[in-house]
Amino acid sequence: MTVLAARSAVQSVDWLTIAPPTIVAAGALAVLVADLFLPARRKPLLGVLTAAVLALAALSLLPLRGGDRATFCLTADPGACSYAADPFALAVQFLVLGAALLAAVLSMTAVRDEDLPPGEYWFLLLASAAGAALLAASRDLATLIVALEVASLPAFALVGLRRGDGRSSEAALKFFLSSVTATAVSLLGVSFVYAATGSLHLERVAEGLRATDPRLETLAATGVVLTLVGFAFKTAAVPFHSWVPDTYTGAPLPVAAYLSVIGKAVGFSGLALVTVEAFPAHSGLWGPALAVLAALTMTAGNAAALRQRPERAHSAVRLLAWSSVGQAGYLLVPLAAAAYADEPGRAVGATVAYALMYAAVNLGAFGVAVHVGRTAAANRISDYRGLYAARPVTALLLAFFLLCLAGLPPGVVGLFAKVAVFSAAVDAGLGWLAVVMAVNVVIALPYYLAWTAALFRAPAQAPAGERPAPAPSAPGRLAGPPAVAVGLAAAVAVVLSGAPQLFLRFAADVLL
Repeated sequence: MTVLAARSAVQSVDWLTIAPPTIVAAGALAVLVADLFLPARRKPLLGVLTAAVLALAALSLLPLRGGDRATFCLTADPGACSYAADPFALAVQFLVLGAALLAAVLSMTAVRDEDLPPGEYWFLLLASAAGAALLAASRDLATLIVALEVASLPAFALVGLRRGDGRSSEAALKFFLSSVTATAVSLLGVSFVYAATGSLHLERVAEGLRATDPRLETLAATGVVLTLVGFAFKTAAVPFHSWVPDTYTGAPLPVAAYLSVIGKAVGFSGLALVTVEAFPAHSGLWGPALAVLAALTMTAGNAAALRQRPERAHSAVRLLAWSSVGQAGYLLVPLAAAAYADEPGRAVGATVAYALMYAAVNLGAFGVAVHVGRTAAANRISDYRGLYAARPVTALLLAFFLLCLAGLPPGVVGLFAKVAVFSAAVDAGLGWLAVVMAVNVVIALPYYLAWTAALFRAPAQAPAGERPAPAPSAPGRLAGPPAVAVGLAAAVAVVLSGAPQLFLRFAADVLL
């Protein structure tokens, strides 16, 4: 009897199901070990190995495309699993691994130019990507929090990896303190939810909250609110957004690009899972809260981006940082709408669709910023003036990315993504939020268009003692790994603009 009981408690592991995060985690260890034996002149191979690992992990999603596999399930209740490769998980893992791959390619030149320690850099990037991929498939609160921290802790180190750079260290410290505080609050919330429901698996938590003891209602509601804090921080939602501009400007630019996309993916996927899967009984609580957060976030982000002065040092990166805050507000709209929708999973699909568009074009914009930053270290918006005269292809690509973010032709993919989010709000009866979003789209146009227009103006004179901004006399061209990353991002954005049904189907599908 004892042997039978022991056997019944053993959980089988479906290695194919957990292949994506497992491959990335194993690749991180391989990179760390390889760094010990490779001579300095061969260290660039670590970047190639990192890109190969991420590509292999992305390919491992193909056998799972049926979206009906799960593992680490309770023996007493096979329906309660800790890991599920469902359509939502696969879509987010594709987004995470693809974005991490582009960030890795973008980093290959930066690691050498900024003298970053290659072994540590590539290990931390892969470790963070493994946590982000794990989080999307996590189906219990404990695994969600662990995955959140696995994705976050290496990111702190990546931000502060510039040795001897006070600005980088300060950015890492701000990021670390804010994130740890948010995670601690979320852990407190999870403990309250567990105390009220007696379970950590999302499905069981949902059942427990529907039949909560009246004496524990306040405890459960408090737990729901506190649990959302950590994931709201990752999306840079107001009031958890103050770390974004300083962190992006202090971090190496490829790291800022990585955070702008992977951080959003981690945040919105965690919010989607805990709200739609675990807390539907409290939709009357988190629905209005997310709607208000969405409105405040898009407004604060766009208003701050408007105030960026073109001549200020690092204004280009700060504008992209505040733009990412505004874009986070758009990502939150469908999640808020899920509280009021008849099919919450369909509203979540609109967020996934928007995130796919945002990932491609934002990484492309950061890729151009990385390239321009090699000749204009201050990376001001004014440094981009006259870029078309010196580097026409680079200028056209950046203009295309900015127009996609603005939602203007020829950036059709951005327009369709915004329409999908807008429709989710209208269909859920959140007319006021749809109006706020429409107003914010208009508010954002000036700073996107002003930067785009600067690309085609006559080159400005450089200040005394400073290297000139890109101009006909400094005709560097986009080449090497940055060119590959920007080219891939542009190819994805162009294909999606020409065939928007490729990503809009996510907005039409019930992913959860």
